[in-house]
Amino acid sequence: MTGLEFNARLRDIPVYPAAATYSFDGELVKLASNETPFPPHPQVLEAVEAHLRTLNRYPDPERTVLRRRLSERTGVPAGRIAIGNGSCELLLAAAEAMLEPGAELVYAWPSFSIYPHLAAMSGARALIVPLNDAGEHDLEAMAREVTAATRIVIVCNPNNPSATALPPAAIDAFVAGLPRHVAVIVDEAYVEFSSLQDPDESIALLDRHPNLILLRTFSKVYGLCGLRVGYALGSEEFRLAVDRVRQPFSVNALAQAAATEALNHVDELERRVEQTAIERMHLESELQERGLETTDSQANFSWVSVGERDEDAVVGGLAERGVIVRAGKALGQEGWMRVTYGTRHENDRFLAALDQLL
Repeated sequence: MTGLEFNARLRDIPVYPAAATYSFDGELVKLASNETPFPPHPQVLEAVEAHLRTLNRYPDPERTVLRRRLSERTGVPAGRIAIGNGSCELLLAAAEAMLEPGAELVYAWPSFSIYPHLAAMSGARALIVPLNDAGEHDLEAMAREVTAATRIVIVCNPNNPSATALPPAAIDAFVAGLPRHVAVIVDEAYVEFSSLQDPDESIALLDRHPNLILLRTFSKVYGLCGLRVGYALGSEEFRLAVDRVRQPFSVNALAQAAATEALNHVDELERRVEQTAIERMHLESELQERGLETTDSQANFSWVSVGERDEDAVVGGLAERGVIVRAGKALGQEGWMRVTYGTRHENDRFLAALDQLL
């Protein structure tokens, strides 16, 4: 023991439930972290390699080129675009900038595992609203929790881990009904996979709602998990606030170069989305045939009920057979598992392992 003293809030901050990595003597099928099975586009790798020789210099603290390219792509002025070390950094910075003791935060549960950190680290009060029976956000119940003390409401759409999504019209009506002092953060990490909307549809809501912030990431469909780049589309006021509370140079030079180049390959993006939709249909129909219930997935993963079976035995049994999925217990709902779509070969390995267990 060192005798060091830490602040009282540290006890309340949960440990982020990262996927376990199992030692397996053979080919390991990783379906636990919602990564895409596709490697970065070759020209993205070239852009990264081109920057290797300048790593003795700091990255651009303003993320100028990437913000300009995102502005061209989305139509949102560059001054209203914040870039983060993954969208997680932007969520944590929003909490740092907006929450404090006496303030309130509203979100649904189960949802993205970083949300409980926001109230715990800031001393704010979290009001947590259960998902409905279909695994969707209950927006009416969330709106009822909003008070004069509410600073942030988060809607994860599509939701992680339940894979469900709401159409932009529902988000539009929800934000319109809330007071303007409330920042509504719509976390759209998986929006490209949703069949309920074109990604541009929710961007159109920004001009109607100055208190709306959309969070997006290059980790999922763009396949840049290892470099950590996310972005927020919102007001300039929000961007300036989150930039003020973060460390400088938080988005490294290679990440900025990769994300900027990735935006040039829309055709590759569309191919990945189409391939993911094919695997979604394949996996969900196969699970249905085995009598396993899933929610209506609009993401690159399925939320699967294990029914009366022991969740630990199913998840552990899959791991013993070289297939890693995420246990529902770690994500806020026991009796379920979250299964990311891999390649057809990987998905069939999962199904074969499942058949041995069932």
